[in-house]
Amino acid sequence: MACSSATAGLHLSAMVLGIGPGDRWWTTPNTFCATADAALRCGADVDFIDIEWGTYNMNLGLLEERLKQAARKNRLPKVVAPVHFAGNPVDMVVLNRLRNKYGFRVVEDAAHATGARFKGVPIGSCLWSDLCVFSFHAVKVMTTGEGGMVTTNCFKLYDELLRLRTHGISRDPKYRSLTQGHPWYYEKLELGNHYRMTDIQAALGRNQLGRIGEFLQKRRQIAGKYQRALHSSGLELPCITTEALSSWHLYVVTTPQKWGATARDQLLIKLRNKGIQANLHYTPVQNFAFYRRLGKESRHRNSMPCPLADAYGVQAISLPIFPRLKSVEQKRVIREIKRWSEPFRI
Repeated sequence: MACSSATAGLHLSAMVLGIGPGDRWWTTPNTFCATADAALRCGADVDFIDIEWGTYNMNLGLLEERLKQAARKNRLPKVVAPVHFAGNPVDMVVLNRLRNKYGFRVVEDAAHATGARFKGVPIGSCLWSDLCVFSFHAVKVMTTGEGGMVTTNCFKLYDELLRLRTHGISRDPKYRSLTQGHPWYYEKLELGNHYRMTDIQAALGRNQLGRIGEFLQKRRQIAGKYQRALHSSGLELPCITTEALSSWHLYVVTTPQKWGATARDQLLIKLRNKGIQANLHYTPVQNFAFYRRLGKESRHRNSMPCPLADAYGVQAISLPIFPRLKSVEQKRVIREIKRWSEPFRI
């Protein structure tokens, strides 16, 4: 189901699963804030499971530990929302095993993962989840300018999603009284919102769908070149989940901790001064002022610590990766990084 944005898709997913006050939504801190905001908009409580180093995805071993603790306290989450960070899939088989054991629902945040696969299965199949949310923002693997999509294998959830993205309204005759059987009548069944994608966006998206293979091939070529060229740079390079195929929406490196607390910022400044638009994706969500204030409330005081996400936030750099990146431009990025890092490698 197409929608106006990935943010809308996440909010719709929370709504359609009945998330509300007293419910718990667990996600990763290494994401855009919308992944967590979706649950707060429904009145639920949000908490974060720390990342694993290298993939920078949710640490599923730690998740299992937290679930065991939560089960003893009768405080299990209603939803776990993993993020396929940078386009690298989470191990959905492991997550599905935990879902079956502890009874939570799964909403995949696949904003980065259009075209990614796990065990040969396309992300978005919902083989191991209830819902999966994609982003078609201008910088994503494919774009509709702004927009998103939610996939599911459940017809009941699909029907509810369609209503909720249109103010909770349906024209289906089964929802209208016999006296309002004419096609110009409609029924409002619940509180929804205007989360529809426009026809113009959809037309652009249909064109982009035919080019996904081209876009992915180029991204994978660029990522492969970074992997080979930066292997000796001293930077820590990204790891891919076993049996996964990344869409390489982002290419993230980290400065080793032994290089010091300011090394990442020094490198970012160096690259930007050279006209290279390196960036940070992302500041850990729980460290934003809004979430720090939220953590002071009584129901959020037991928030789980995320030391690896904190470290990631001061060591990570997203290097340029997009289909139109020229080989000469990428070589310049690599050259500047190697020049800068040389003193650390002596």
